[in-house]
Amino acid sequence: MTASPVEIIVYGAEQICASCVNLPSSKDTYEWLEAALERKFTGQPFSVTYVDIYSEQDEKEKADFSAKIIEEDLFYPVVVIKGEIVGEGNPKLKDIVREMEQYGYRVSQ
Repeated sequence: MTASPVEIIVYGAEQICASCVNLPSSKDTYEWLEAALERKFTGQPFSVTYVDIYSEQDEKEKADFSAKIIEEDLFYPVVVIKGEIVGEGNPKLKDIVREMEQYGYRVSQ
């Protein structure tokens, strides 16, 4: 089974969420996640996108999800794959890898 390209979206903000003190910033998490996934899934098509929840969004889906994070007081960064939250606050690489494997991705040897 070949993986079809998946967009991993990291929603966050410059300001660290109040409950996430001592954790990396959303932007740091995004950069770490992108590098880690590129190593895990070498040569496989996916993208990692950072969305600032307090910035205006061109895409309705991203604008709606940003509003949901703010309204529901979710811990950010929030990592989303195909509309499903796979990590919140301090996302775990293992959970994200497991989710990607469900879409046909295989960890590089």
